[in-house]
Amino acid sequence: MGSVDAGVDRLADPAAAPAWDRFAHWRPWPARVLLAVVAALLVLAALTPLTASMDGTPSEVPDLVAEEAASEPERDDDLAFYDRVIERIAGGENYYDFIVEEQRASDYPVRPGIAVRLPTLAYLHAWLGEPGMLVLAVLLLGACVWAWWRRLGDEPGGPPRQRIGAALMLMGGSLGLNRYYFVLHELWAGMLLALAFALHRPGRWGASLAVAALALAIREHALPFVLLMGAMAAWRRDWRETAAWAMLVLVFLAAMAWHLSLIAPHVLPTDPASPDWLVMRGLSGWLGNVVLSSNLRFLPHAIAGPLVLLMVLGWAGWKSPAGATGTLLYVGYGLAFMLAGRANNFYWGAVVAPAMFVGIAFVPMALASLVRSARARA
Repeated sequence: MGSVDAGVDRLADPAAAPAWDRFAHWRPWPARVLLAVVAALLVLAALTPLTASMDGTPSEVPDLVAEEAASEPERDDDLAFYDRVIERIAGGENYYDFIVEEQRASDYPVRPGIAVRLPTLAYLHAWLGEPGMLVLAVLLLGACVWAWWRRLGDEPGGPPRQRIGAALMLMGGSLGLNRYYFVLHELWAGMLLALAFALHRPGRWGASLAVAALALAIREHALPFVLLMGAMAAWRRDWRETAAWAMLVLVFLAAMAWHLSLIAPHVLPTDPASPDWLVMRGLSGWLGNVVLSSNLRFLPHAIAGPLVLLMVLGWAGWKSPAGATGTLLYVGYGLAFMLAGRANNFYWGAVVAPAMFVGIAFVPMALASLVRSARARA
């Protein structure tokens, strides 16, 4: 029994814990407060309804999931709209010659101009066709799994979790192989951001920058990731990397201004404005977006919702460059989803969902260390 007690003492001693185990080094009272907050949020997450809608009417089970489960799924209006856009581009038409008219005919808003998607993915899909997009999806998923295997191997505390972390990346990104969703911009942007995150290293950021630029060209919702990477580079006083991310932001803003200038001549004063995106959905917005745009949607909501919070806790408990980036990234997007996005915007969660799953690998360590620190004597 003496050896067991000694082992317990070593686990309870912060000096004996590895430096990358963040919560093992916390003082008792901060650990107790965070543990209480986590417990309360997990209960709320289990009780929070995860609503989604494709037609403006919130429901707990999105039509997209029900249709996917059918033997011959019927395309919902959003996906069918993107199908028509791709078909017209493949037929030789210019995107900006018809997109406003097509969107107006489908009762989709065109004011403000940002409601009209960037054309990058539509042209890529038209050029490659569905078989080409499937090959691209397989290659992208394989690159994400490989890159996260390497990233976990390079980070303190990561090597023991390489296998489970890579498997979790495969689980989180496998939705990207579903051809039913190939026309969704968020799906591709999310996988590209997962790859950009995994490729980044302080001092070695060129490949990450290039992949993030492609994600940004597909969906502007990738911009917070770019801003975060630039801010973290500035925090490290790596001015060269900071300038590179800042330049990417400037190029994106110029491209977006060009995009809006091509949309503006086709917009009529009688076109209705888009409903407000700032709707304050709270915890339901964050959890609903992530769960319903990932493979968590197949789980009971009382389990899936808390899992999203546990993923973030796992990232927070991992004291490393990747852990810090993941924590800030997923908490930041979570707050944004709580404030902005209607029920029919739930697919925005696909921008961050794929690599979030890697955080589950660190949940046992984070919870155990947090409990031990909370129970320790001051």
